[in-house]
Amino acid sequence: MPSPYRAIFDAPGTKAFSVAGFIGRMPLSMVGLGILTMVSELTGRYTLAGALTATLALSAAVVGPQVSRLVDQYGQRRVLRPATLIAGAAVSGLLVAASQGWPDWTLFLFAVVAGCVPSVGSMVRARWTAIHRDTPHLHTAYSFESVVDEVCFIFGPPLATMLSASWFPEAGPLVALVCLMVGVWWLTALRGTEPEPHPRDTQADRSSALRSPGLQVLAGTFVATGAIFGSIDVATLAFAEERGSKSVSGLVLAVWALGSCLAGIAFGLIRFKGKAEHRWILGICAMAVSMIPLLLAGNLPILAVALFVSGLAIAPTMITTMALIEAHVPRAKLTEGMTWISTGLAVGVALGSSVAGWVVDAAGARSGYVVSISAGAAAAAVGFAGYRRLARPAQGEEPSGDGDGDSGKVRGLVA
Repeated sequence: MPSPYRAIFDAPGTKAFSVAGFIGRMPLSMVGLGILTMVSELTGRYTLAGALTATLALSAAVVGPQVSRLVDQYGQRRVLRPATLIAGAAVSGLLVAASQGWPDWTLFLFAVVAGCVPSVGSMVRARWTAIHRDTPHLHTAYSFESVVDEVCFIFGPPLATMLSASWFPEAGPLVALVCLMVGVWWLTALRGTEPEPHPRDTQADRSSALRSPGLQVLAGTFVATGAIFGSIDVATLAFAEERGSKSVSGLVLAVWALGSCLAGIAFGLIRFKGKAEHRWILGICAMAVSMIPLLLAGNLPILAVALFVSGLAIAPTMITTMALIEAHVPRAKLTEGMTWISTGLAVGVALGSSVAGWVVDAAGARSGYVVSISAGAAAAAVGFAGYRRLARPAQGEEPSGDGDGDSGKVRGLVA
């Protein structure tokens, strides 16, 4: 039987936009850790490094959905290229300011402007949805995209830390910027697979996708999930430095992403029955429980094993989340809806990295994982509290498609 992953690429143009999206998504895993490494190398201040990463994430959380709303209205090419140029200029300014020892406020100013960087992953998923909507291939396509995300996190962190720690401090963010420019320009040049824009003429059209109660639950839960990611990045970097192996921190984080990647590959081969909401809440709880062993790790090899096991819950949860977004968000707002999940993650990364940076400076690297455990518990709590909103049938605009991505029937879950 042909592989489901091979089948999704039968449509013309899918290979090209997948490669372009991969290149454009590398900064997702490189910029934050690259800035952490760069600033800590130049100043030795983890609090400043974490605060800058948090500022960039928060800015992206505010600006990102607005960029995606414009994409839904006017198309990817018309919006992404100007947004990428602005973000690229801001990141360049941040590198210059850090290397020249400019005042801290200039670093934060550039970080704020850099927040207009587009969500390349959302753009690629929107293309898959337009091609495979209401077919069994969409579940596989979402699984493939989660695997691509994790591949970025396998290679991105060690590349960023290796470049910044071993070459020169600004090298990691600089390479990430080049990847962003190349990936976005290539992706937007592929007009044949670009989703049709949806001009908004009525008040309902102009309203935000976040008005959906289901999307509110998903985004809120992923704020806590992002705090897991942000705190683990900071705590692991500091943990490795305490043991004299700072440049190895990226490899340890890559093992975490490897666990998620393997789980995502297996998840995409399975055709599930039953409600996606059940799988989603199980995934959130599994992520929360898997944080506990991190606090018990006494050295880098044991920490790597604990992170690998923790990573097994990430990709399946992300894949199910994207399927639920498709069920809760109208087609004309799909890109924006997907970006709100990235926004939730960005807010959480900002909170997690900032709090973890403060905790690490005050009490040591291992204490940073207390933030991760707390964030996991918060994600589970929000998920349980909002579960009824996800499962509740509602009336409203036509959703994008089936929540599992493997049926032609619309489930009518739009709020």
